[in-house]
Amino acid sequence: MADTTYSDVAGAPAEERIDPRRLIAFLAMVFGMFMAILDIQIVSASLAEIQAGLNAGADEISWVQTSYLIAEVIMIPLSGTLARILSTRILFSVSAAGFTAASVLAATATNIDQMIVYRAIQGFIGGGMIPSVFAAAYTIFPRSKQAIIAPIIGLVATLAPTIGPTVGGYLSSNLSWHWLFLINVGPGLVVATVAWTMIDFDKPEFNLARSFDWLGFFGMAIFLGALEFVLEEGPANDWLNDETILFFAIAMTIGAFVFFYRAFTANFPVVDLTAFRNINFAFGSVFSFVMGIGLYGLVYLYPLYLGRIRGYDSLMIGETVFITGVAMFLCAPLSGALSNKVDPRLMLLLGFLGFAYSTWMLTGITSDWDYWELFLPQVIRGASLMFCMVTITNLALGTLPVERLKAASGLFNLTRNLGGAVGLAAITTLLSDRSDLHYDRIAETVTSANHTAVGFLEQLSANYAASGISGDAAALSQLAGMARQQAWVMAFADVSWILAVLFAGLALGALLMKKPQAGEAPAGH
Repeated sequence: MADTTYSDVAGAPAEERIDPRRLIAFLAMVFGMFMAILDIQIVSASLAEIQAGLNAGADEISWVQTSYLIAEVIMIPLSGTLARILSTRILFSVSAAGFTAASVLAATATNIDQMIVYRAIQGFIGGGMIPSVFAAAYTIFPRSKQAIIAPIIGLVATLAPTIGPTVGGYLSSNLSWHWLFLINVGPGLVVATVAWTMIDFDKPEFNLARSFDWLGFFGMAIFLGALEFVLEEGPANDWLNDETILFFAIAMTIGAFVFFYRAFTANFPVVDLTAFRNINFAFGSVFSFVMGIGLYGLVYLYPLYLGRIRGYDSLMIGETVFITGVAMFLCAPLSGALSNKVDPRLMLLLGFLGFAYSTWMLTGITSDWDYWELFLPQVIRGASLMFCMVTITNLALGTLPVERLKAASGLFNLTRNLGGAVGLAAITTLLSDRSDLHYDRIAETVTSANHTAVGFLEQLSANYAASGISGDAAALSQLAGMARQQAWVMAFADVSWILAVLFAGLALGALLMKKPQAGEAPAGH
């Protein structure tokens, strides 16, 4: 069945239509992927509520996210091999059912240790759903229908993390943190049922299980898990100066050596890296990595600014950043229609330049920026994301042989996740370093020679003294807080400038990619 899906469709006009049964199965898979990606951000937006509900410490609550991300990043590249052994039907159905069960367990957790374990299970099992959707899109549908299918998966892959803070803020504000997980139960059961009854894209190859490369798997798990840990915890723990971070960095290096050695020497490697020989896939993976930096980086930066500087709660933050999601949703049909009419390299160029412009607009940010000041940058970013994601996916996966799509889709999604992890670590470090630098520079200007600063301090001191508070100390504390706030806003602008330069420079790389020929079927069929 897997051997005829693409070539038969491409060669027989009668089969150019989309099979309704397969379309339903595919849409169920897309919704399963949406749940798995969305779950990261809706929980991230409500960690404070979970921390209070479980009586967890400030140093413990971050593991609710870290455990999920580490487990997910291990499963994503592994899913290609598991799909070959088990079939897409079994892998996706088990993943959807397991993700749903783990969501129930997370909702019933009574302490932080239980929550961390349940989140790790949820991330590992849920990670199996994400690459399967990309592989299915380019396996079961004819090339003529990619203009319809590609925007769907592109929209879901980018929309889910974008609207996550909105959904999370609504659930935690109007219901309770338990519903961050319980919301998955109904849709999860439907997805698992539809997947089990309707997916028929391929057949299992159980005999491959005997050749499973366990050494390569453990090497990959240590490599990717330790890498994710270092990137998550490094910015807050002074990187390699911390003994725990240093230990995981060494483990990461050893795991990487074992993994790559086995990937190039094993008869049946746990991850097939040969897709990188395709220049489009290689460039597409690089672009996907950078997209992860921009996508997850700004999903992190906007709420951070609105919460720290504007004092918004999670629901208000969600309502503000929802604009990007609306723009993406409205631009999805346009990007799909243009993908068949415009050189995809030009679409990618325009998408990256639009993303660069939207972040460059943030370089003028002040502590007074609110909904409307952030409106246009978010609209441009949302439209640019859709242009980029649809085009990158088509260019990276659209010319690969069908037999390589399962492994390649896992690698492709891994690059986006790793880009997000690297981007968040770099952004967090830059924010800390640049805010310290700006704070020191501001502090240097507050001297007895600065009559404006002296007059402001005297006025503050008098106001506090009139209220019976130690005037000088309180005035200095307030001025220091104001300086720290301004320094952070300036650091935010610096990071935005760096992101703008990154995307503007990478846009030129789009011209180096090979344009897929219209109607071209994947090689090898």
